[in-house]
Amino acid sequence: MGKKSSYSSSSMSAWRYLQPRYYIKRPKRLAMVLIVCVSLTWLLYDRKSLSTGQQDDILKLKEEVTRLQNSIEDIKGHMKDTTESIQNEDEVNKFAKDIYVEDDPISIQRRDKIKDAMLHAWTSYETYAWGNDELKPQSMNGVDNFGGLGATIVDSLDTLFIMGLDDQFNRAREWVAESLSFDKSIEVSVFETTIRVLGGLLSAYDLSGDKVFLEKAREIADRLLPAWNTPSGIPYNRINLAFGNTNNPSWSRGNSILADSGSEQLEFIALSERTKDPKYQEKVEKVIKGLHATFPDDGLLAIYLNPLTGTQTGGSVTFGAMGDSFYEYLLKAWIQGNKTEAVAFYREMWEKSMIGLQSMIKKSTPSSFAYISERLGNAVFDKMDELACFVPGMLALGSSSSGPDEAAKYLGLAEELVWTCYNFYQSTPTKLAGENYYFRDGEDMSVGTSWNIQRPETIESLFYLWRFTGNKTYQEWGWNIFQAFENNTRLETGYVGLKDVTTGKKDNMMQSYFLSETLKYLYLLFSPSSVISLDEWVFNTEAHPLRIVTRVSNEESGDPEEVFPRHLHGRKEGRIEYK
Repeated sequence: MGKKSSYSSSSMSAWRYLQPRYYIKRPKRLAMVLIVCVSLTWLLYDRKSLSTGQQDDILKLKEEVTRLQNSIEDIKGHMKDTTESIQNEDEVNKFAKDIYVEDDPISIQRRDKIKDAMLHAWTSYETYAWGNDELKPQSMNGVDNFGGLGATIVDSLDTLFIMGLDDQFNRAREWVAESLSFDKSIEVSVFETTIRVLGGLLSAYDLSGDKVFLEKAREIADRLLPAWNTPSGIPYNRINLAFGNTNNPSWSRGNSILADSGSEQLEFIALSERTKDPKYQEKVEKVIKGLHATFPDDGLLAIYLNPLTGTQTGGSVTFGAMGDSFYEYLLKAWIQGNKTEAVAFYREMWEKSMIGLQSMIKKSTPSSFAYISERLGNAVFDKMDELACFVPGMLALGSSSSGPDEAAKYLGLAEELVWTCYNFYQSTPTKLAGENYYFRDGEDMSVGTSWNIQRPETIESLFYLWRFTGNKTYQEWGWNIFQAFENNTRLETGYVGLKDVTTGKKDNMMQSYFLSETLKYLYLLFSPSSVISLDEWVFNTEAHPLRIVTRVSNEESGDPEEVFPRHLHGRKEGRIEYK
């Protein structure tokens, strides 16, 4: 039997309780409970004849009243302590407004339904595939698509924590501590291992403070680092964890992939900040600084990079498969560093890329859906991946730090594109989106590749647009998508994808990111904005929230300022193999 976890359910509940938004909300609730208890006590006293059992109940109620009174006084005292540093009443009111948003009954009900879905997915995985990377619900067995590193467990840690599924989190934590081993002669994707395993471990550490996650994060990062030992600093995309042997897949003709090589910065920078060891940050940032030196005016790069020379070697220009998260990480690395001068080059590159993005926007006929085309040399293709539906959310996130004109432009384009992405879902009989869509004159959109593998990108964008606009329409669209998943993909043994969104034919795989991203973004879509505040957290491309830490230049002295959280509560390559 493994060693019992020292990180208990009660300690997690206490951590969440000690966030300021609870201090603002709980006194009201406790006062209401107090009034009810007192009223009930006097009601019982007014009766002429009381049984011994009833008298015992009254004594218990009186004890509870005393306990609640003491709790309220303690909370009031803490509130006084936490607000003494705030200089005036206006700031106190603004602080309170920012960190507490009243839940509405519909959002609470929907959030509970999504939590139930997560519990069903997790319980099915625990029952049939524990320790494996992913669950095959129809055959009720596990499969190791990522080297047997327990991808679903590590990917789900932060979702379990955020949803308050404490027992499940503790069992996952114990597996990580006792059973997660990287000492294996297996070849893994550097990118997938970074975003799922390293990102998942770091997020669990940032949320819980449990150092077992940081220790495991450092261990896997050390095994991945040899991938960056190239003349250009562009990493190879595959590595053997035991021996450090590196290569690129044969289908890429020896080239590294843009999205893979440019989407590992958040995780390795975060690890350097948590461990105070700069080597991780230096490796991944060399990639971006090398690209920055020759970055084109339109900010668009082809998907193939030569790891020996660092030069582009062709391929398409796309915000879909193999290009997508490179552009996402330019913005998010800037946010992760708290938007200081030390990380300004990331924002500069991202803004150039948004110039290029706008040059690739086209409109369909007859309905004028905005979509992001693709380019290969001088040829333009009227095709858009569902993967590219992360772009509306990225634009909304970028708009929040732009000037008024640019912000309006970004947000307007985001709203146009997310309408298109939502219609990817609404245009099929199952109301679930296909993998990609073609736009032909007079046809608007038509499904290209017809599978749905539980992707989160459209829901991710709905989450960001809801956060930045407060428009409940985005919540309604997200709820419709969730219901389509429930109606078409839920089995007694978990959730599956669809081989065909037109017929509803099911596949036999529950993707780890369905728990990490799809259900998490749905849950947050119906949560108050103080739950994983975007002022304090930035999501990696696998939806793992990482704490924002202020970056300073090498010339500036002192440790980086940590912005502590006040509140809590192969897929990128566009290929799949059905087995």
